[in-house]
Amino acid sequence: MNEDIQFILDSAKESMDSAIKHLEKQFVNIRAGKASPAMLGSVLVNYYGSPTPLSQVANVNTPDGRTITVQPWEKNMLQEIEKGIMIANLGFNPMNNGDTIIINVPPLTEERRKDLAKQAKAAAEDAKIGVRAARKDANNEIKKSDDVSEDLKKNAEIDVQNMTDRYVKKIDDLFENKEKEIMTV
Repeated sequence: MNEDIQFILDSAKESMDSAIKHLEKQFVNIRAGKASPAMLGSVLVNYYGSPTPLSQVANVNTPDGRTITVQPWEKNMLQEIEKGIMIANLGFNPMNNGDTIIINVPPLTEERRKDLAKQAKAAAEDAKIGVRAARKDANNEIKKSDDVSEDLKKNAEIDVQNMTDRYVKKIDDLFENKEKEIMTV
């Protein structure tokens, strides 16, 4: 196969891989009822005047499926961490016991589950759009290749379409698993 075509296919694969990675990150932030340290991933804490991710000022654990504990590395950070969690507006009510912050993760209502499933579906659709954009870019690059035979171009376009189909299937599978996780009570 021509080097130009191989380069185009490789860069399309890279773009599609990054769409999947982005989707997986988004799915981590969509909570499915059980506690996870990733739920506090977006929390920023005022650490001596600069906004700092919570994970850099405290240890975040989940002792069980309904509780998140935040153990600051410096005791004087408890108030700031509590404030950061409230500002992040995640719907949590942090409780400060003087040593750690304890967050009870409330069970999801049916309505909230449906909203989260919609969010997950929208994220999956965005990932599919990213994959299709990578396909379009690759096909345009293939068509522009001057020193490549028509047969090679056609075969490359078929390869790009097969790759696109595999990635769309992978996105559908990821969404299906996330939806099942969200809807399981």
